[in-house]
Amino acid sequence: MLRAALIGFPSVGKTTLFHVMTSAHDLPRAAPRKAEPNVGIARVPDERLERLTAMYNPRKKVPATVEFVDPAIPGRDVQALVDAPAFRSADALLHVIRMFRNASIPHEPGPISPVRDAQAMESELILADLVVAERRIERIDRDMKKGAGRELQAERDVLMRCREALENGRPLRALDLAPDEMKRLRGFQFFSAKPLLLVLNLDEADLPNAARAPELAGLVEFLTGAATRAVPVCAKIEWEIGQLDKMDAAAFMADLGLAESGLDRVIRATYELLGYISFFTVGEDECRAWSIPRGLPAQVAAGEIHSDIARGFIRAEVVAYERLIGRGSYAACRDHGEVRLEGKEYVVADGDVINIRFAT
Repeated sequence: MLRAALIGFPSVGKTTLFHVMTSAHDLPRAAPRKAEPNVGIARVPDERLERLTAMYNPRKKVPATVEFVDPAIPGRDVQALVDAPAFRSADALLHVIRMFRNASIPHEPGPISPVRDAQAMESELILADLVVAERRIERIDRDMKKGAGRELQAERDVLMRCREALENGRPLRALDLAPDEMKRLRGFQFFSAKPLLLVLNLDEADLPNAARAPELAGLVEFLTGAATRAVPVCAKIEWEIGQLDKMDAAAFMADLGLAESGLDRVIRATYELLGYISFFTVGEDECRAWSIPRGLPAQVAAGEIHSDIARGFIRAEVVAYERLIGRGSYAACRDHGEVRLEGKEYVVADGDVINIRFAT
């Protein structure tokens, strides 16, 4: 399952956002120093799954999901944060940044500064990665004195590139690494190599200007980096929306001029930032969205459903979501020649509705 870790300095609204995204609507409490991380599952909002469910009226609907982790590190103990296994194993980082103004909630000395906080956290993560890279290079050098190995040399070469970037204050996500180089680095779980989503926690009064939040925060240049995005949200408003039933929430959002929940945008942006897409399986029993990395071939994608299906893969019956919705039924798509038979090397596209033929 995809995992994203929420990070941030004290009093930025991180835990409040976690509780709302994962439907844990009790008011958050301060975590004790040795608390276990908070872990929750958020459904990826997808109107396509809703429409397919309305078409098939299945007994079960299963959306794509993202696992969110709040490492529950109190204060500004960044070292404790980077040492937390739940943080190190995350696929992406969500840095919650304070933009709201509330004199009763303390913040860092000086004025509220989103760009300062973004750069400070980035520097902490780069420093943590530099320590790991230097230690590994030292160990490789010791091992190579006993006899040089081709794999060790290749690993050292890519780590030297990483060290140079880190020493220059560049996150590893900015490096253009070849697939084999990325594979060599995978076990290190470098923090600055992870995709980064800045969640800009706005003041309620700033919601009308939410689209300009990155500009107002001075983060436009920071966001030019690779695998880095920003989503504005008002945690206070989102928590209030989370306490309402569906109809009241919709009315409240309409009054505020919100077309959709800010948290839906956060969840969707996390999913997209990780480079994932959804394909669908449909029927009277179940309509389900399956999460796969973009560019995955059909046989490998079938393994997400069940390993036996991947092993016995024969063909994939594929119809595009738009075609299925437009025709109104699978049979109509078949009659119009819009259901394709694809082999195991077919690259699954976002929104494909797929039925796998396989041998048992």
